Amino acid sequence: MAATERKASVSRKTRETEISVSVDLDGKGVSEIATGVGFFDHMLEQLSRHSLIDMKIAAKGDLHIDDHHTVEDTGIAIGQALAKALGERRGIARYASIDLAMDETLTKAAIDVSGRPFLVWNVAFPAAKIGTFDTELVREFFQALAQNAGITLHVLNHYGANNHHIAETCFKAVARALRAAVEPDPRQEGAIPSTKGTLNG
Repeated sequence: MAATERKASVSRKTRETEISVSVDLDGKGVSEIATGVGFFDHMLEQLSRHSLIDMKIAAKGDLHIDDHHTVEDTGIAIGQALAKALGERRGIARYASIDLAMDETLTKAAIDVSGRPFLVWNVAFPAAKIGTFDTELVREFFQALAQNAGITLHVLNHYGANNHHIAETCFKAVARALRAAVEPDPRQEGAIPSTKGTLNG
């Protein structure tokens, strides 16, 4: 499973956003990210760094309205790029989960790279905003990501008090679980990890 076989690029343009995404599943967590939403850029940097997936993300959106379209559509594009890079999903570990701590906060992420998109979201934020960023958009991002990557994703915040920490542990936990789930499994090289013989739905 060479690194060149697990790269993909996606461009997506609507009346609301124009987004380009490139991913390398076998990277080192290097990122170039510019969405126009500062806090979101910070979270995407965490997603790249801790998944070890190289990401180039450029987004232009209708930020004069709000951040919603830019955040959701970026999730769509990243998800599509991940699905494209995974291809038939041969030889991957497929499943992973992690409990990730950050100061007073603990968050769990569990992933099945199943080809069947589903999000279970059990995260509550104490406040509606992190600076100017709407905390409800964290869920919107992961919903779009899971739907378009074709992954089953469960995110559970066990506890936490700081909005920034809660959001950051969500991104970091998903990143670490994603890293483990898409990692090549040397014991099943080239095999699709399913008794069905397919992970495309």
